[in-house]
Amino acid sequence: MLGVGDAHQGRIAARVQAVRLPHRRRAVPAAAPAERHVERQPRRVALPARTATRRRRQLRRGGYRTHHDALAARDHAQALLRLAGDDPVAAAEVAGLLQAVRHRRPLPAVDAVRHRLDARSALGGSTTLAVYLERWLAVRPVDENTRRTYASHLRAHLVPHLGHLTLDRLRPEHIRTMFAAIEASNDSIRAGRRSTSPAARASVRGRRVTGRATCHRIGAVLRVALNDAVADGLIGVNPAALVKLWPARPARPLVWTEPRVDRWRDTGEIPGPVMVWTPEQTGAFLDHAAAHDPDLYPLLHLIAYRGLRRGEAVGLCDADTQLDHAEIAITHQITAAGSTLQRKPPKSEAGNRLVALDTATVAVLRAHRARRPSTSEGGLFFVRPDGQAWHPETVSRRFRRLVADAGLPPVRLHDLRHGAATLALAAGVDLKVIQATLGHSTLTLTANSYTSVLPQLAHAAAEAVTAVIPRGSSRMQSTLEARS
Repeated sequence: MLGVGDAHQGRIAARVQAVRLPHRRRAVPAAAPAERHVERQPRRVALPARTATRRRRQLRRGGYRTHHDALAARDHAQALLRLAGDDPVAAAEVAGLLQAVRHRRPLPAVDAVRHRLDARSALGGSTTLAVYLERWLAVRPVDENTRRTYASHLRAHLVPHLGHLTLDRLRPEHIRTMFAAIEASNDSIRAGRRSTSPAARASVRGRRVTGRATCHRIGAVLRVALNDAVADGLIGVNPAALVKLWPARPARPLVWTEPRVDRWRDTGEIPGPVMVWTPEQTGAFLDHAAAHDPDLYPLLHLIAYRGLRRGEAVGLCDADTQLDHAEIAITHQITAAGSTLQRKPPKSEAGNRLVALDTATVAVLRAHRARRPSTSEGGLFFVRPDGQAWHPETVSRRFRRLVADAGLPPVRLHDLRHGAATLALAAGVDLKVIQATLGHSTLTLTANSYTSVLPQLAHAAAEAVTAVIPRGSSRMQSTLEARS
Protein backbone atom coordinates (compact mmCIF):
# COMPACT_ATOMS: atom_id res chain seq x y z
CA MET A 1 0.00 0.00 0.00
CA LEU A 2 1.28 3.46 -0.91
CA GLY A 3 0.50 6.11 1.65
CA VAL A 4 0.61 9.89 1.67
CA GLY A 5 0.04 11.16 5.20
CA ASP A 6 -1.05 14.56 6.41
CA ALA A 7 1.20 17.58 6.26
CA HIS A 8 3.42 17.10 9.30
CA GLN A 9 5.72 19.98 10.27
CA GLY A 10 5.38 21.45 6.80
CA ARG A 11 6.11 18.19 4.94
CA ILE A 12 4.08 15.57 3.08
CA ALA A 13 5.28 12.21 4.35
CA ALA A 14 5.18 9.40 1.78
CA ARG A 15 5.66 5.91 3.06
CA VAL A 16 5.19 2.38 1.80
CA GLN A 17 2.92 0.38 4.06
CA ALA A 18 2.38 -2.91 2.24
CA VAL A 19 1.72 -4.56 -1.07
CA ARG A 20 -1.50 -6.44 -0.49
CA LEU A 21 -1.98 -9.91 -1.92
CA PRO A 22 -5.62 -10.92 -2.31
CA HIS A 23 -6.76 -14.33 -1.08
CA ARG A 24 -4.22 -14.32 1.76
CA ARG A 25 -4.84 -13.63 5.40
CA ARG A 26 -1.65 -11.63 5.92
CA ALA A 27 -0.19 -8.76 3.96
CA VAL A 28 3.26 -9.44 2.56
CA PRO A 29 5.69 -6.71 3.76
CA ALA A 30 6.88 -4.34 1.09
CA ALA A 31 10.42 -5.53 1.65
CA ALA A 32 9.55 -9.03 0.45
CA PRO A 33 11.68 -10.27 -2.46
CA ALA A 34 10.57 -8.58 -5.68
CA GLU A 35 11.45 -11.63 -7.76
CA ARG A 36 8.73 -13.82 -6.27
CA HIS A 37 6.31 -14.93 -8.97
CA VAL A 38 2.84 -16.19 -8.15
CA GLU A 39 0.53 -16.94 -11.09
CA ARG A 40 -3.19 -16.07 -11.01
CA GLN A 41 -2.93 -13.93 -7.88
CA PRO A 42 -3.38 -10.28 -8.94
CA ARG A 43 -1.74 -7.67 -6.74
CA ARG A 44 -3.23 -4.30 -5.77
CA VAL A 45 -1.34 -1.18 -4.93
CA ALA A 46 -3.37 1.06 -2.62
CA LEU A 47 -2.64 4.77 -2.50
CA PRO A 48 -4.25 6.57 0.44
CA ALA A 49 -4.01 10.34 0.22
CA ARG A 50 -5.20 13.22 2.35
CA THR A 51 -5.82 16.48 0.57
CA ALA A 52 -5.84 19.93 2.09
CA THR A 53 -9.49 19.27 2.93
CA ARG A 54 -8.49 16.19 4.97
CA ARG A 55 -10.67 13.99 2.82
CA ARG A 56 -9.17 10.53 2.45
CA ARG A 57 -8.87 9.13 -1.06
CA GLN A 58 -7.56 5.80 -2.29
CA LEU A 59 -6.26 4.47 -5.56
CA ARG A 60 -6.32 0.72 -6.07
CA ARG A 61 -4.79 -0.83 -9.14
CA GLY A 62 -4.91 -4.51 -9.97
CA GLY A 63 -3.85 -6.79 -12.77
CA TYR A 64 -0.21 -7.29 -11.73
CA ARG A 65 0.94 -10.82 -12.52
CA THR A 66 4.09 -10.68 -10.43
CA HIS A 67 5.26 -9.23 -7.17
CA HIS A 68 7.93 -7.39 -9.14
CA ASP A 69 5.31 -5.64 -11.31
CA ALA A 70 3.37 -4.52 -8.24
CA LEU A 71 6.49 -3.09 -6.60
CA ALA A 72 7.46 -1.33 -9.82
CA ALA A 73 4.04 0.35 -9.96
CA ARG A 74 4.41 1.31 -6.30
CA ASP A 75 7.84 2.85 -6.94
CA HIS A 76 6.50 4.72 -9.97
CA ALA A 77 3.64 6.20 -7.93
CA GLN A 78 6.08 7.14 -5.15
CA ALA A 79 8.30 8.93 -7.64
CA LEU A 80 5.32 10.92 -8.87
CA LEU A 81 4.33 11.85 -5.33
CA ARG A 82 7.85 13.01 -4.51
CA LEU A 83 7.57 15.60 -7.27
CA ALA A 84 5.17 17.55 -5.03
CA GLY A 85 7.87 18.15 -2.44
CA ASP A 86 6.50 19.99 0.58
CA ASP A 87 3.49 21.44 -1.30
CA PRO A 88 0.28 19.76 -0.03
CA VAL A 89 -1.75 21.22 -2.93
CA ALA A 90 0.67 19.76 -5.48
CA ALA A 91 0.57 16.42 -3.63
CA ALA A 92 -3.22 16.40 -3.85
CA GLU A 93 -3.00 17.26 -7.54
CA VAL A 94 -0.64 14.35 -8.22
CA ALA A 95 -2.95 12.04 -6.28
CA GLY A 96 -5.82 13.25 -8.47
CA LEU A 97 -3.79 12.47 -11.59
CA LEU A 98 -3.17 8.95 -10.31
CA GLN A 99 -6.84 8.45 -9.56
CA ALA A 100 -7.78 9.53 -13.08
CA VAL A 101 -5.74 6.72 -14.69
CA ARG A 102 -8.01 3.94 -15.88
CA HIS A 103 -7.53 0.31 -14.91
CA ARG A 104 -4.71 -1.44 -16.78
CA ARG A 105 -3.49 1.85 -18.28
CA PRO A 106 0.08 2.98 -17.49
CA LEU A 107 0.68 5.66 -14.90
CA PRO A 108 1.74 9.08 -16.25
CA ALA A 109 5.42 9.55 -16.98
CA VAL A 110 7.44 11.30 -14.30
CA ASP A 111 8.82 13.90 -16.71
CA ALA A 112 5.33 14.76 -17.99
CA VAL A 113 3.98 15.32 -14.47
CA ARG A 114 7.05 17.34 -13.51
CA HIS A 115 6.45 19.58 -16.52
CA ARG A 116 2.80 20.00 -15.58
CA LEU A 117 3.62 20.95 -12.00
CA ASP A 118 6.24 23.41 -13.16
CA ALA A 119 3.70 25.01 -15.52
CA ARG A 120 1.13 25.17 -12.74
CA SER A 121 3.58 26.84 -10.42
CA ALA A 122 4.74 29.33 -13.03
CA LEU A 123 1.38 30.18 -14.60
CA GLY A 124 -1.51 28.88 -12.58
CA GLY A 125 -0.21 29.24 -9.08
CA SER A 126 -0.53 33.02 -8.95
CA THR A 127 -3.36 33.51 -11.47
CA THR A 128 -6.78 34.10 -9.96
CA LEU A 129 -9.82 32.56 -11.55
CA ALA A 130 -11.21 36.03 -12.30
CA VAL A 131 -8.13 36.95 -14.34
CA TYR A 132 -8.00 33.60 -16.07
CA LEU A 133 -11.69 33.64 -17.04
CA GLU A 134 -11.39 37.16 -18.45
CA ARG A 135 -8.42 36.12 -20.61
CA TRP A 136 -10.11 32.87 -21.60
CA LEU A 137 -13.32 34.54 -22.74
CA ALA A 138 -11.41 37.14 -24.76
CA VAL A 139 -9.96 34.45 -27.04
CA ARG A 140 -12.76 31.86 -26.91
CA PRO A 141 -14.04 31.25 -30.49
CA VAL A 142 -17.78 31.86 -30.02
CA ASP A 143 -20.30 34.22 -31.62
CA GLU A 144 -21.06 37.53 -30.00
CA ASN A 145 -24.35 36.51 -28.41
CA THR A 146 -22.75 33.48 -26.79
CA ARG A 147 -19.89 35.65 -25.59
CA ARG A 148 -22.35 38.04 -23.96
CA THR A 149 -24.11 35.13 -22.25
CA TYR A 150 -20.81 33.76 -20.94
CA ALA A 151 -19.84 37.23 -19.72
CA SER A 152 -23.10 37.55 -17.80
CA HIS A 153 -22.44 34.21 -16.03
CA LEU A 154 -18.94 35.38 -15.14
CA ARG A 155 -20.13 38.77 -13.92
CA ALA A 156 -23.15 37.59 -11.93
CA HIS A 157 -21.91 34.34 -10.41
CA LEU A 158 -18.48 32.92 -11.17
CA VAL A 159 -16.31 35.95 -10.41
CA PRO A 160 -18.19 37.12 -7.26
CA HIS A 161 -18.09 33.64 -5.72
CA LEU A 162 -14.85 32.15 -7.04
CA GLY A 163 -12.84 34.92 -8.67
CA HIS A 164 -10.53 35.50 -5.67
CA LEU A 165 -9.21 31.93 -5.74
CA THR A 166 -6.09 31.01 -7.68
CA LEU A 167 -6.43 28.28 -10.25
CA ASP A 168 -4.39 25.79 -8.27
CA ARG A 169 -6.48 26.37 -5.12
CA LEU A 170 -9.90 25.91 -6.71
CA ARG A 171 -11.60 22.76 -5.40
CA PRO A 172 -14.96 21.06 -6.07
CA GLU A 173 -16.22 22.11 -2.62
CA HIS A 174 -15.74 25.78 -3.59
CA ILE A 175 -17.95 25.26 -6.62
CA ARG A 176 -20.58 23.41 -4.60
CA THR A 177 -20.57 26.27 -2.09
CA MET A 178 -21.25 28.72 -4.94
CA PHE A 179 -24.31 26.78 -6.10
CA ALA A 180 -25.53 26.47 -2.50
CA ALA A 181 -25.27 30.27 -2.17
CA ILE A 182 -27.23 30.70 -5.42
CA GLU A 183 -29.99 28.45 -4.09
CA ALA A 184 -30.03 30.36 -0.78
CA SER A 185 -30.46 33.60 -2.75
CA ASN A 186 -33.32 31.99 -4.69
CA ASP A 187 -35.04 31.06 -1.42
CA SER A 188 -34.66 34.64 -0.19
CA ILE A 189 -36.21 36.03 -3.39
CA ARG A 190 -39.13 33.62 -3.22
CA ALA A 191 -39.74 34.42 0.45
CA GLY A 192 -39.69 38.12 -0.30
CA ARG A 193 -42.21 37.75 -3.10
CA ARG A 194 -44.57 35.76 -0.84
CA SER A 195 -44.23 38.16 2.06
CA THR A 196 -47.10 40.40 3.11
CA SER A 197 -44.61 43.10 4.07
CA PRO A 198 -44.28 45.86 1.44
CA ALA A 199 -40.67 46.40 2.50
CA ALA A 200 -39.82 42.71 1.99
CA ARG A 201 -41.45 42.67 -1.44
CA ALA A 202 -39.65 45.87 -2.39
CA SER A 203 -36.30 44.37 -1.36
CA VAL A 204 -36.55 41.64 -4.00
CA ARG A 205 -38.17 43.72 -6.73
CA GLY A 206 -36.18 43.34 -9.95
CA ARG A 207 -34.23 40.33 -8.68
CA ARG A 208 -34.58 37.11 -10.64
CA VAL A 209 -34.44 33.53 -9.48
CA THR A 210 -31.56 31.55 -11.00
CA GLY A 211 -33.18 28.34 -12.22
CA ARG A 212 -31.62 24.92 -12.40
CA ALA A 213 -31.17 25.12 -16.16
CA THR A 214 -29.21 28.35 -15.71
CA CYS A 215 -27.10 26.72 -12.98
CA HIS A 216 -26.25 23.94 -15.42
CA ARG A 217 -25.20 26.53 -18.00
CA ILE A 218 -23.04 28.32 -15.41
CA GLY A 219 -21.39 25.03 -14.52
CA ALA A 220 -20.86 24.23 -18.21
CA VAL A 221 -19.06 27.54 -18.81
CA LEU A 222 -16.74 26.92 -15.87
CA ARG A 223 -16.14 23.32 -16.93
CA VAL A 224 -15.20 24.30 -20.48
CA ALA A 225 -12.90 27.07 -19.25
CA LEU A 226 -11.10 24.74 -16.84
CA ASN A 227 -10.82 22.03 -19.49
CA ASP A 228 -8.76 24.52 -21.47
CA ALA A 229 -6.69 25.22 -18.35
CA VAL A 230 -5.97 21.49 -18.05
CA ALA A 231 -5.02 21.30 -21.73
CA ASP A 232 -2.66 24.26 -21.26
CA GLY A 233 -0.99 22.58 -18.29
CA LEU A 234 -2.13 25.19 -15.76
CA ILE A 235 -3.91 22.63 -13.59
CA GLY A 236 -3.89 18.87 -13.49
CA VAL A 237 -7.54 18.11 -12.75
CA ASN A 238 -10.72 19.98 -13.65
CA PRO A 239 -12.60 20.43 -10.35
CA ALA A 240 -15.79 21.53 -12.14
CA ALA A 241 -16.02 18.09 -13.78
CA LEU A 242 -16.40 16.54 -10.31
CA VAL A 243 -19.44 18.62 -9.30
CA LYS A 244 -22.90 17.11 -9.77
CA LEU A 245 -25.99 19.30 -9.95
CA TRP A 246 -29.67 18.56 -9.58
CA PRO A 247 -31.16 17.56 -12.95
CA ALA A 248 -32.69 20.44 -14.87
CA ARG A 249 -35.99 19.38 -16.38
CA PRO A 250 -37.37 21.65 -19.12
CA ALA A 251 -40.48 23.57 -18.17
CA ARG A 252 -43.64 22.14 -19.69
CA PRO A 253 -46.00 24.71 -21.22
CA LEU A 254 -49.23 25.32 -19.30
CA VAL A 255 -52.45 26.55 -20.87
CA TRP A 256 -54.17 29.69 -19.58
CA THR A 257 -57.39 27.97 -18.56
CA GLU A 258 -60.23 29.99 -17.04
CA PRO A 259 -59.40 29.08 -13.39
CA ARG A 260 -55.76 30.08 -13.95
CA VAL A 261 -56.80 33.35 -15.58
CA ASP A 262 -59.17 34.13 -12.69
CA ARG A 263 -56.42 33.48 -10.14
CA TRP A 264 -53.99 35.62 -12.12
CA ARG A 265 -56.45 38.50 -12.17
CA ASP A 266 -56.98 38.18 -8.40
CA THR A 267 -53.38 37.65 -7.26
CA GLY A 268 -51.10 38.32 -10.23
CA GLU A 269 -49.78 34.75 -9.93
CA ILE A 270 -48.40 33.17 -13.10
CA PRO A 271 -48.58 29.34 -12.78
CA GLY A 272 -45.39 28.54 -14.69
CA PRO A 273 -42.48 29.98 -16.66
CA VAL A 274 -43.96 28.85 -19.99
CA MET A 275 -47.61 29.70 -20.64
CA VAL A 276 -49.69 29.38 -23.81
CA TRP A 277 -53.03 30.83 -24.81
CA THR A 278 -56.16 28.96 -25.75
CA PRO A 279 -57.35 29.29 -29.37
CA GLU A 280 -59.85 31.94 -28.24
CA GLN A 281 -57.17 33.98 -26.47
CA THR A 282 -54.83 33.70 -29.46
CA GLY A 283 -57.56 34.92 -31.80
CA ALA A 284 -58.42 37.85 -29.49
CA PHE A 285 -54.75 38.90 -29.39
CA LEU A 286 -54.31 38.77 -33.17
CA ASP A 287 -57.50 40.81 -33.69
CA HIS A 288 -56.17 43.40 -31.23
CA ALA A 289 -52.74 43.47 -32.91
CA ALA A 290 -54.27 43.88 -36.39
CA ALA A 291 -56.26 46.89 -35.18
CA HIS A 292 -53.59 48.60 -33.04
CA ASP A 293 -50.24 47.67 -34.63
CA PRO A 294 -50.81 46.87 -38.33
CA ASP A 295 -47.10 47.22 -39.13
CA LEU A 296 -46.11 44.40 -36.79
CA TYR A 297 -49.25 42.30 -37.04
CA PRO A 298 -48.24 40.20 -40.10
CA LEU A 299 -45.04 39.05 -38.39
CA LEU A 300 -46.92 38.14 -35.20
CA HIS A 301 -49.57 36.31 -37.25
CA LEU A 302 -46.90 34.18 -38.94
CA ILE A 303 -45.31 33.23 -35.59
CA ALA A 304 -48.65 32.39 -34.00
CA TYR A 305 -49.83 30.26 -36.91
CA ARG A 306 -46.63 28.53 -38.07
CA GLY A 307 -44.39 28.61 -34.99
CA LEU A 308 -41.34 30.47 -36.31
CA ARG A 309 -38.67 31.63 -33.88
CA ARG A 310 -38.37 35.37 -33.43
CA GLY A 311 -35.06 35.59 -35.28
CA GLU A 312 -36.39 33.45 -38.14
CA ALA A 313 -39.40 35.71 -38.64
CA VAL A 314 -37.37 38.92 -38.43
CA GLY A 315 -34.79 37.48 -40.85
CA LEU A 316 -37.24 36.10 -43.43
CA CYS A 317 -36.17 37.19 -46.92
CA ASP A 318 -38.23 38.06 -49.97
CA ALA A 319 -36.33 35.44 -51.96
CA ASP A 320 -37.40 32.75 -49.50
CA THR A 321 -41.09 33.71 -49.54
CA GLN A 322 -43.01 31.84 -52.25
CA LEU A 323 -46.59 32.93 -51.70
CA ASP A 324 -47.73 31.50 -55.05
CA HIS A 325 -46.68 28.09 -53.74
CA ALA A 326 -47.92 28.83 -50.20
CA GLU A 327 -44.56 28.17 -48.55
CA ILE A 328 -41.55 29.91 -47.05
CA ALA A 329 -37.96 28.71 -46.65
CA ILE A 330 -36.12 29.24 -43.36
CA THR A 331 -32.45 29.63 -44.26
CA HIS A 332 -31.12 32.02 -41.62
CA GLN A 333 -32.10 34.20 -38.68
CA ILE A 334 -31.33 37.66 -37.36
CA THR A 335 -30.07 38.09 -33.80
CA ALA A 336 -29.03 41.17 -31.87
CA ALA A 337 -25.79 41.88 -30.01
CA GLY A 338 -26.75 45.13 -28.34
CA SER A 339 -27.79 47.48 -31.10
CA THR A 340 -25.96 45.49 -33.79
CA LEU A 341 -27.94 43.03 -35.89
CA GLN A 342 -26.30 39.80 -37.03
CA ARG A 343 -27.44 37.43 -39.76
CA LYS A 344 -26.73 33.82 -38.78
CA PRO A 345 -27.72 30.30 -39.84
CA PRO A 346 -30.74 28.76 -38.09
CA LYS A 347 -30.36 27.41 -34.56
CA SER A 348 -29.71 23.84 -35.78
CA GLU A 349 -29.38 21.89 -39.00
CA ALA A 350 -33.05 20.90 -38.70
CA GLY A 351 -33.86 24.62 -38.61
CA ASN A 352 -33.21 24.82 -42.37
CA ARG A 353 -36.66 23.88 -43.58
CA LEU A 354 -39.67 24.61 -45.78
CA VAL A 355 -42.79 25.75 -43.95
CA ALA A 356 -46.17 25.31 -45.62
CA LEU A 357 -48.64 28.21 -45.30
CA ASP A 358 -52.41 28.18 -44.90
CA THR A 359 -54.61 30.36 -47.09
CA ALA A 360 -55.32 32.85 -44.28
CA THR A 361 -51.60 33.40 -43.65
CA VAL A 362 -50.91 33.76 -47.38
CA ALA A 363 -53.58 36.48 -47.57
CA VAL A 364 -52.07 38.34 -44.60
CA LEU A 365 -48.57 38.19 -46.11
CA ARG A 366 -49.80 39.31 -49.54
CA ALA A 367 -51.50 42.33 -47.99
CA HIS A 368 -48.34 43.16 -46.06
CA ARG A 369 -46.16 42.97 -49.16
CA ALA A 370 -48.54 45.28 -51.03
CA ARG A 371 -48.43 48.02 -48.37
CA ARG A 372 -44.81 47.88 -47.18
CA PRO A 373 -42.05 50.17 -48.57
CA SER A 374 -40.88 49.31 -52.08
CA THR A 375 -37.29 48.90 -50.91
CA SER A 376 -36.25 46.99 -47.82
CA GLU A 377 -32.98 46.57 -45.95
CA GLY A 378 -31.14 43.42 -46.98
CA GLY A 379 -34.05 42.10 -49.02
CA LEU A 380 -36.03 41.32 -45.87
CA PHE A 381 -39.73 40.50 -46.08
CA PHE A 382 -40.74 42.13 -42.76
CA VAL A 383 -39.49 45.69 -42.36
CA ARG A 384 -40.49 48.82 -40.49
CA PRO A 385 -42.38 51.61 -42.28
CA ASP A 386 -39.03 53.27 -43.11
CA GLY A 387 -37.77 50.10 -44.82
CA GLN A 388 -35.29 49.20 -42.07
CA ALA A 389 -35.06 45.81 -40.41
CA TRP A 390 -36.95 45.13 -37.21
CA HIS A 391 -34.74 44.87 -34.15
CA PRO A 392 -35.67 41.62 -32.36
CA GLU A 393 -35.93 43.36 -28.98
CA THR A 394 -38.23 45.98 -30.46
CA VAL A 395 -40.54 43.22 -31.66
CA SER A 396 -40.61 41.67 -28.16
CA ARG A 397 -41.21 45.02 -26.47
CA ARG A 398 -44.13 45.93 -28.74
CA PHE A 399 -45.56 42.43 -28.32
CA ARG A 400 -45.59 42.82 -24.52
CA ARG A 401 -47.32 46.18 -24.83
CA LEU A 402 -50.01 44.71 -27.08
CA VAL A 403 -50.63 41.85 -24.63
CA ALA A 404 -51.02 44.28 -21.72
CA ASP A 405 -53.30 46.63 -23.69
CA ALA A 406 -55.50 43.69 -24.76
CA GLY A 407 -56.01 42.66 -21.11
CA LEU A 408 -54.85 39.11 -21.81
CA PRO A 409 -52.87 36.92 -19.41
CA PRO A 410 -49.14 37.34 -20.04
CA VAL A 411 -47.09 35.14 -22.33
CA ARG A 412 -43.68 35.67 -23.89
CA LEU A 413 -43.25 36.19 -27.61
CA HIS A 414 -41.51 32.79 -27.78
CA ASP A 415 -44.61 31.28 -26.18
CA LEU A 416 -46.49 32.00 -29.41
CA ARG A 417 -44.25 29.31 -30.89
CA HIS A 418 -45.21 26.91 -28.09
CA GLY A 419 -48.83 27.84 -28.70
CA ALA A 420 -48.56 27.13 -32.43
CA ALA A 421 -47.47 23.57 -31.65
CA THR A 422 -50.27 23.16 -29.12
CA LEU A 423 -52.90 24.47 -31.52
CA ALA A 424 -51.63 22.20 -34.29
CA LEU A 425 -51.91 19.22 -31.96
CA ALA A 426 -55.46 20.24 -31.05
CA ALA A 427 -56.28 20.44 -34.76
CA GLY A 428 -55.20 16.81 -35.18
CA VAL A 429 -51.90 17.48 -37.00
CA ASP A 430 -49.49 14.55 -36.82
CA LEU A 431 -46.63 15.06 -34.35
CA LYS A 432 -44.02 14.35 -37.04
CA VAL A 433 -45.44 17.15 -39.17
CA ILE A 434 -45.32 19.51 -36.17
CA GLN A 435 -41.67 18.56 -35.63
CA ALA A 436 -40.79 19.42 -39.24
CA THR A 437 -42.73 22.69 -39.10
CA LEU A 438 -40.97 23.84 -35.94
CA GLY A 439 -37.54 22.68 -37.13
CA HIS A 440 -36.77 20.30 -34.28
CA SER A 441 -34.00 17.73 -34.64
CA THR A 442 -35.91 14.98 -32.80
CA LEU A 443 -39.53 14.01 -32.32
CA THR A 444 -38.88 13.60 -28.59
CA LEU A 445 -38.06 17.29 -28.25
CA THR A 446 -41.35 18.21 -29.89
CA ALA A 447 -43.38 15.81 -27.77
CA ASN A 448 -41.74 16.68 -24.44
CA SER A 449 -41.13 20.39 -24.65
CA TYR A 450 -43.40 22.13 -27.12
CA THR A 451 -46.87 20.66 -26.82
CA SER A 452 -49.50 21.15 -24.17
CA VAL A 453 -52.86 19.47 -23.90
CA LEU A 454 -55.76 21.85 -24.33
CA PRO A 455 -58.74 21.07 -22.04
CA GLN A 456 -61.11 20.28 -24.88
CA LEU A 457 -58.56 17.93 -26.43
CA ALA A 458 -58.13 16.10 -23.11
CA HIS A 459 -61.90 15.68 -22.73
CA ALA A 460 -62.21 14.42 -26.31
CA ALA A 461 -59.45 11.86 -25.65
CA ALA A 462 -61.22 10.68 -22.49
CA GLU A 463 -64.50 10.22 -24.36
CA ALA A 464 -62.70 8.38 -27.17
CA VAL A 465 -61.29 5.87 -24.69
CA THR A 466 -64.74 5.30 -23.21
CA ALA A 467 -66.20 4.65 -26.65
CA VAL A 468 -63.86 1.72 -27.39
CA ILE A 469 -64.35 -0.13 -24.06
CA PRO A 470 -67.11 -2.80 -24.38
CA ARG A 471 -69.50 -2.97 -21.43
CA GLY A 472 -72.15 -5.46 -20.21
CA SER A 473 -75.92 -5.52 -20.76
CA SER A 474 -77.97 -2.38 -20.45
CA ARG A 475 -79.44 -3.78 -17.20
CA MET A 476 -75.98 -4.07 -15.66
CA GLN A 477 -75.14 -0.63 -16.88
CA SER A 478 -78.33 0.76 -15.32
CA THR A 479 -77.53 -0.97 -12.04
CA LEU A 480 -74.05 0.53 -11.95
CA GLU A 481 -75.42 3.96 -12.72
CA ALA A 482 -78.05 3.60 -9.94
CA ARG A 483 -75.38 2.62 -7.43
CA SER A 484 -73.26 5.59 -8.37
